[in-house]
Amino acid sequence: MASSQRTIRVMVVDDHALFRDGMVSVIRAQPDMDVVGEAGDGLEAFIMAQQLKPNVILMDINMAGTDGLEATRMISQALPNTAIVILTVRDDNENIFQAIRNGAQGYLLKTIRARELVEMIRAAARGEAALNPVMAARVMSEFRRTTAGSSAGKNASEQQFDQLTNREQEVLSFIAEGLSDKEIAAALSLSLYTVKSHVRNILAKLHVNNRREAARLANNPEQ
Repeated sequence: MASSQRTIRVMVVDDHALFRDGMVSVIRAQPDMDVVGEAGDGLEAFIMAQQLKPNVILMDINMAGTDGLEATRMISQALPNTAIVILTVRDDNENIFQAIRNGAQGYLLKTIRARELVEMIRAAARGEAALNPVMAARVMSEFRRTTAGSSAGKNASEQQFDQLTNREQEVLSFIAEGLSDKEIAAALSLSLYTVKSHVRNILAKLHVNNRREAARLANNPEQ
């Protein structure tokens, strides 16, 4: 592996040791990945994640005690730079949407092939959604449905702002104040890469071409 290539630090959380061992073997076989920790339940994962600060966490959804959904919520609040990808045996719509609301960046079935799994880990590490096409279609369908249901009485700008996550709203507020990406990263204790990713998402969701337009929209939301 070239010395300039970033190693993706992965943590695996699953209460089935045999399945966990299988994932660990697949990940450790990749030249750009390393397994930095393993946990068997959500609470253990929460404690371990704060110590290890992995780039990506593969999270089983059904575990005794603190389950994957609650662990995802806890970890995403404590470590917003860590991407969490849910792994489950069921493609239940309610769990998919709850996982995303709790901060998950991906949702994959355990029937996934090893090659696709490692590609999804790489996507998550890049800040992209780790969803197969079927899952992505479901999420977009639900997003359109809920957006349509909640947009009555709101102008276009208000509807666009509703699409921003809490972190994206924070970043937008700094953009509106004229701060650079580097200054925002320092203010929020985020990496410059993460801030740039948030800015790209903000521009896309607000349907604007640059930071200046985003700032103007933030300062004049009724326009």
